[in-house]
Amino acid sequence: MLRIDNLKYRIGDRVLFDGASAVVNAGHRVGFVGRNGTGKTTLLRLITGALEPEKGTVSVSGRWRIGMTSQEAPSGPQNPVEAVLAADHELTALQREAATATDHARIVEIHERLRDKEAHSAPARAARILDGLGFDHAAQQRPLDTFSGGWRMRVMLAALLFTRPDLLLLDEPTNHLDLEATLWLEEYLRRYSGTVLVVSHERDLLNSVAQKILHLEHAQLKLYQGGYDSFERTRRMQLARDAKLRTRQEAQRAHIEKFVARFRYKATKARQAQSRLKMLERMEPIPEHRDEASVIFRFPDPEPHAPPLFSARDVSVGYDDTPVLERLSLYLDDDDRIALLGANGNGKSTLIRLLAGRLSPMGGTVSAAPKLRVGYFAQHQADELDLAGTPVSELGRRRPGDLPEQIRSQLARFGFSQDRALTTVASLSGGEKARLLFALMTADRPHILLLDEPTNHLDVDSRQALIQAINAFDGAVVIVSHDPHVIKLTANRFWLVADGTVAPFDGDLEDYRDLLLAGSGNGKRDDTADGAASSLQPKNKRDQRRRAAAQRKALAPLRRDLEQAERKVEQLTARKAELDAAMVAPDLYDDGGEKAVAMRRDLRAVTRDLAEAEARWLQLQEQWEIAQAA
Repeated sequence: MLRIDNLKYRIGDRVLFDGASAVVNAGHRVGFVGRNGTGKTTLLRLITGALEPEKGTVSVSGRWRIGMTSQEAPSGPQNPVEAVLAADHELTALQREAATATDHARIVEIHERLRDKEAHSAPARAARILDGLGFDHAAQQRPLDTFSGGWRMRVMLAALLFTRPDLLLLDEPTNHLDLEATLWLEEYLRRYSGTVLVVSHERDLLNSVAQKILHLEHAQLKLYQGGYDSFERTRRMQLARDAKLRTRQEAQRAHIEKFVARFRYKATKARQAQSRLKMLERMEPIPEHRDEASVIFRFPDPEPHAPPLFSARDVSVGYDDTPVLERLSLYLDDDDRIALLGANGNGKSTLIRLLAGRLSPMGGTVSAAPKLRVGYFAQHQADELDLAGTPVSELGRRRPGDLPEQIRSQLARFGFSQDRALTTVASLSGGEKARLLFALMTADRPHILLLDEPTNHLDVDSRQALIQAINAFDGAVVIVSHDPHVIKLTANRFWLVADGTVAPFDGDLEDYRDLLLAGSGNGKRDDTADGAASSLQPKNKRDQRRRAAAQRKALAPLRRDLEQAERKVEQLTARKAELDAAMVAPDLYDDGGEKAVAMRRDLRAVTRDLAEAEARWLQLQEQWEIAQAA
């Protein structure tokens, strides 16, 4: 088992762990979550022994082999299969010794150990893992030095999985994966026989793989049963319960303090007052939950535009006179939500660049609506930011005609406070840089959002905010993401990029997952996959999309009413909580009770308004559910 006892560790003046303890039993798969920068990677390094704790212990079973993802990509002339096989140092050493050993007893011992390690099937097992992570047979034979850094990081992950450590430590393992490899890794980890501790912001991965969630917050560790959704529900209930207990305790404390202040110097009550003072000393305070402010994204809605926004007919596109995609015939309406499926290297980013106007077609016809504005997000754009600049100066450089108030307002849409808006870009976290790119790409109110892996560097809360912003946006969206949760909650159409072209995929994400796991490859369709996909297609798909668009338009007023009602309930709930807390304040009656009378009157009015607002919200919620089911 993995045991963490009374752990204390700091970096400079910042305390990451202060008396933290947790136990992970053998064979359990645990998701490790917490805000960015709180110390998750540090704990993994403490577990491996790369760091020493200031106080306390981190221990694992003496016989356990520990394996952890690395930040360094492998390189060299060897191919991916050779690199993966070489990661098992014992296997490599045994095979080398078997070729030269002469002592009969030692030869028998070597071959018994090679049999235990299933050496005969090792190359096939390495190839299967690499195939799951996106390397086809041809790619498995290429030298590592011919691959990009992201693909070589996949080889690192494959090598780690191949060694089958007893304790597998994964730090954001999907960062360099596409959707297809992410789905494969999910399934692989669910069947993993060892102990797994995975740091991830992927909600679907944490729900399907993790049996428990280890939460790091305020330098403490707490273990929750179930996946991420279960953790979130349990934690929300605990915070609500603690808030009620704290209010009750504060009222009790105020009552006791008032008694002591009134009677501690009266001889007849002195003993009782002293008793109550001791009671106060023994009363363990319930700490108030302090969390970072929630991140909110708001994409500004574009001006209305007649569809289609974009269309292509028999288009070819590529680089250096070599087409990557051919026979493209597609269109975009103003309310489309399209996710691109297909393995990395099949041409998803090429298609995005065509839609963005960054690539010109080699042939065919492309038509864009007049005065069409396109917002394009790609992670590599972070490299184009001026590290010495600030969010204000970066947006001002791109929008020289905007007033300072307009620039501040746009940055505020993406969670930049006044201070952070004046922080140098070099000092921003990866998540903040991503939010700055969102602010830059939407400043001119685009009609189409093109999002190429927008969730990299975003934590779970930020991803949820992104989902809400996409769903509230009134224009078209085309998204590439390795996060299945984001795709499932934002996309209503799928395009499959494979075999040098783009075609509609009319199943849902679960259908696509089934095709991949059935052996159709990482988005590279074979005859079986084409047949399965075509069997999923409704006969009148275009009519179905039109009906769905009409339904969304008809439901828009109801959705706005529901959102307004929900905000009103939240505001009144917060106001009632303020009044409840004020009603138990020790100085409430210092003015003879006039303030208390007025406050009780306000509390009655707020309670009445809240009941009416909740009834209104429930009524609208019921209407919304009925309308969606229709």
